[in-house]
Amino acid sequence: MLRVLTLSTLFPDATRPNFGGFVERQTLSLAAHPDVDLKVVAPIGLPPGILGNFRHYAPLAKLPHRERWKGVDVHRPRFTALPFTQGRHHAAALERALVPVLDAIRADFAFDVIDVSFFFPEGPAAVALGKRYGVPVSIKARGSDIHYWGEAPATAAQVRKAGQGAAGLLAVSAAMKADMVTLGMPADRISVHHTGVDQDRFRPVDDRASAKVKLGVQGPLVIAIGGLLPRKGHDVVIEAVAALPGVSLLIAGHGPARADLEALIARLGVGDRVRLLGALPHADLPALIAAADVSALASESEGLANVWVESLACGTPVVITDAGGAREVVTSSEAGRVTIGDPLAFAAAIKDLLGSPPARSATRAMAAGFTWERNTATLYAHFVALVAGYPSRG
Repeated sequence: MLRVLTLSTLFPDATRPNFGGFVERQTLSLAAHPDVDLKVVAPIGLPPGILGNFRHYAPLAKLPHRERWKGVDVHRPRFTALPFTQGRHHAAALERALVPVLDAIRADFAFDVIDVSFFFPEGPAAVALGKRYGVPVSIKARGSDIHYWGEAPATAAQVRKAGQGAAGLLAVSAAMKADMVTLGMPADRISVHHTGVDQDRFRPVDDRASAKVKLGVQGPLVIAIGGLLPRKGHDVVIEAVAALPGVSLLIAGHGPARADLEALIARLGVGDRVRLLGALPHADLPALIAAADVSALASESEGLANVWVESLACGTPVVITDAGGAREVVTSSEAGRVTIGDPLAFAAAIKDLLGSPPARSATRAMAAGFTWERNTATLYAHFVALVAGYPSRG
């Protein structure tokens, strides 16, 4: 029996049920493996004193320190996240907070490997803890953990050192692996580990027109799913759709750029066919995606976005920028188009797909290799190899 300790600051809780959904899905799939015993440690970073501008942390502070989450034992220790320090001290604070927690866990659960599902701040902390307990550490890079924390002056050295000190590394795409090597991480320790998609839930609908009616839409529909952040490029997609008369756009997600996007929609006069839906439960996404003719995302950077693969599984082609693993997903015209992050280019690509849509079955076939079964089998084999080859066992 392989005993896995999964460490992730990106894990959902009662106040944030959609937070880190891709980490949760991977973790639950691994926990269901017949030869795996797994516990989760999902640390919560809080400022020193939830006062004034930090009151929005209060719901997090009230979460239980330990609970069963969808059948998995989850510990939620707190660590001090000093504001206005660009994350410089987060990893050290996390390591200090985790020592007593992991000491207590290890008394009854002698974990064989520490599985880190996001590079920062848990990566640097985990490498130090792996030495403490004599177990290998695996760190998975997903996107912003490399493209932001791995390049930010206050944290770049910590990310690079963690990558060099981990026994094994995972990347969500070959492009991500290349970025990690560029940062100075050892290529021979990095394996590409693609995401999965629930092919039973994400699938085409029989009647797309009826599905659109339920969403209050008639005619061609484009959807965009992702946080309302400048780097996601929702403004590009909005301007592209504005140039396509009769085409509707629904954007699912929340974030600080909402006010700017609302202002853009008003300025372009497309409020009758462009709507911001806010954050949607993941359970609602299959119906939204399957109703759409095109799924569009003009990201400046990505690892390998889950929504790309989920869209293909629904038979909905994508229009995306050449970011991260885009060309590992769009490998033929049936999957969609890869273009530049420019409104006119996006408009042309969307118009092309609307005018000559690929068969939904052909689009869905492009997602056939992205399954949670494959994701779990690859992850399990990766951990078994790390444990077998690790020189020191605690």
